[in-house]
Amino acid sequence: MQNSYNDDRATGVAGPIPPPSLPRLERPRLHDTVVGHLRQCIVEGVFAPGTKLNERELCDTLGISRTPLREALKVLAAEGLIDLAPNRGASISRMSEAEVRESFELMSGLEAFSGELACERITAAELAQIKALHYGMLACRAQNDLPGYYSRNQEIHDRINEAARNGALRQTYQSINRRLQALRFRSNQQSGKWDDAVEDHEEMIRALEARDGKRLAAVLKRHLLEKRDAVLPLVSGDGTEAKNLLKTTDA
Repeated sequence: MQNSYNDDRATGVAGPIPPPSLPRLERPRLHDTVVGHLRQCIVEGVFAPGTKLNERELCDTLGISRTPLREALKVLAAEGLIDLAPNRGASISRMSEAEVRESFELMSGLEAFSGELACERITAAELAQIKALHYGMLACRAQNDLPGYYSRNQEIHDRINEAARNGALRQTYQSINRRLQALRFRSNQQSGKWDDAVEDHEEMIRALEARDGKRLAAVLKRHLLEKRDAVLPLVSGDGTEAKNLLKTTDA
């Protein structure tokens, strides 16, 4: 007696379709958590540019073994946040004055283009999320919460870039932005800079609401170039960051 599957084939009727072969889901990797933690420390200035990282001390502090730490350091090195040298270990990357200037100029163009495309392609739901982030950023400003302010500020820029829906643009944007995050964070350490940035962000929201791509592009470009101008005086001529870059001011 033939089984039903063979009978179906004989009559031209398709038999049962086997389930697709799916990859097994991996549990979150420890080194991903370590990457996020160390990245945040670099952005917020816990580690000064040029600082040599002691693996044993980091393992003791974080309560981890060297394997996930070294995996995390490789990721951060690929992002340009740390330098890995044979027989010398890891140290926090230091950008030269020329690198800072050129990177901010490039980022100003990438953000401007993101703004133009976002105004064409953003959805009402995405705009509502950006506005909610903006209000959260204002609340952090009122409480002098710089880390909270900065994280929402950066997420707004990221959401605008995401709304542009251009994969090549997004990949380049993320690559450059990772290297600039620490400097962007520190550029807001004065109250006046916070307030200027808030005004810029309010202009961004109005331009997004009006779907005015040219206006948003102009605001974003000016915004990034102002950050460049705020950061450059903190970078000495020999390419090392001045000590006052790490000082907390009246913010």
